[in-house]
Order: sequence, then structure tokens, then C-alpha cells
Amino acid sequence: MDAIALLKVDHDKVKRLLNELETTTERGIKIRAELFATIKGELTLHEIVEEEIFYPELKTHPKAKDIVLEGYEEHHVVDALMGELEALDVSDEKWGAKATVMKENIEHHIEEEEGEMFRKARQVFDAAELDDLGRRMEERKVSAGRELGIPVATR
Repeated sequence: MDAIALLKVDHDKVKRLLNELETTTERGIKIRAELFATIKGELTLHEIVEEEIFYPELKTHPKAKDIVLEGYEEHHVVDALMGELEALDVSDEKWGAKATVMKENIEHHIEEEEGEMFRKARQVFDAAELDDLGRRMEERKVSAGRELGIPVATR
């Protein structure tokens, strides 16, 4: 699977999980906690492969540098929100609102990646390079999952 296809699969999975999370209520404490843990695990692995492999390779191309730097910053914002969510009890009245803000930030990030960033990646990488990046990213995702104890669904 090429790098862009791999990231798109991750994006689709996270969007589905975020939509499920959005329908939970303060009374659905167990499901809310489970969904949040799953989302956090998925995003952690996704960020690792982007920040260790995809972003650095793309950043070397001058036309892509700004969008990559913005991607790093968007990851930072989502990580901060996730940390705040972890610190709150899932039954706290503020938890749902904060989760909505996190969801909106993630969706914005996905839109930018799938738009401008992926367009730039297709311009600067040929098919073989995208395949090589995808292979490396898939391998790293599996090894990071093992290191962090996060289950990884392979293809």
C-alpha cells in the first residue's frame, strides 16, 4: 500500500471512531472511555509514522515545507487536547465539549492532509517512492504498536 493510501485508511478509521465517540453521553462512561482509548492508540501510531517517516521525507521538498510544519503543529494541538481529556473523568460535563473540539481539530487536519499535502506528495514523489514510503510506514506502525502495546490491524 502506498503512503497516501495507508494514511487515508487511518483517516477513515479515525473519522468513524470520532463519529461514534460524538454520539456518546455522560451516561455512557464505559463506551466513551473505550472509544477514547482506541482513538488515542490509533492517533499515536498514525502520528509516529507521519512524524518519523512521511513528514521528514516530504519536508525536504521546498514546496511542501510549510504544509508539513503546519501538520506538526496540528498534531501538537490534538495531543494537548487528548492530554486534557485524559486528565478529565469521562463523566465530567466538560469532557464532551472538549472531545468535540478535539474531533473538529482532527477533521480539519485530515482535510488539509488529504487536500493540499497529498497533492504536494503526489507532485514530488513518484509511484515507487510512495510505495517505498508506505512499506516503511507500515513496518514502523507494527513495530511502534509492539513497543507501545497498541494493537495494530494490518491490512
